Amino acid sequence: MLTAAAFVPSPPLLVPELNGLAAAETDDLRQSVLEVGRSLSGAAEWIVVGAGTAGQIVPSTACGTFKGFGVDVRVQLGPEAAGEPDPALPLAALVAGWIRDRTAPRTRVTTHVIATDSDASHCAELGHDLRAALDGDDLPRALLVVADGAATLTAKAPGAYDPRSGEVEAALATALAAGDPDALRVLDPGLCAEIELAGRAAWHVLAAAFTGRPRSASVSYSAAPYGVGYHVGIWTP
Repeated sequence: MLTAAAFVPSPPLLVPELNGLAAAETDDLRQSVLEVGRSLSGAAEWIVVGAGTAGQIVPSTACGTFKGFGVDVRVQLGPEAAGEPDPALPLAALVAGWIRDRTAPRTRVTTHVIATDSDASHCAELGHDLRAALDGDDLPRALLVVADGAATLTAKAPGAYDPRSGEVEAALATALAAGDPDALRVLDPGLCAEIELAGRAAWHVLAAAFTGRPRSASVSYSAAPYGVGYHVGIWTP
């Protein structure tokens, strides 16, 4: 049973150990993300969706580490996770595991990584399949989308500045705040690739998981502190 669909961004800067003295600059973002985790802590399982270079599924028995980003901060994706941490764990799984460890240690996290360049029909198929699985029994489960907005919103953004990104990012923010899956569905894959909106495929999966508007929608954080759009919120089915 789907209890909630939440969304958080994927930057490693969420982990304070990676930021040193600059960690305070992202306190508001970090606290919003952790509050989402606490809101989902009653779910037995989180089904996580994120975009990456290739599609894969990361099971709840996996362990990971942020060592590749500079510090050996380890995470577990479930209470049964064991063994050496995988340094190549996808970022979406690492971020979800970091949130789980701090807010919902009894929860299992299964991560579906969808290729960044996946076409809209493939995203829709995955979204429909995940929703069917989530509603397949009475076990409380949550959908967690780990995805960023455009990375070209300012001159100092990772992808530099693209004047087209502001309008697309504003449309994304409005759709998330309004709980409007139809507005997410019309995100253009080609344009999103050009403005480095790498989370587009994951946003399309979120849209497909809803046949209509959610019962409620809330956004606790929506900003671009480093020229990249970050959004945190929850949709209630």
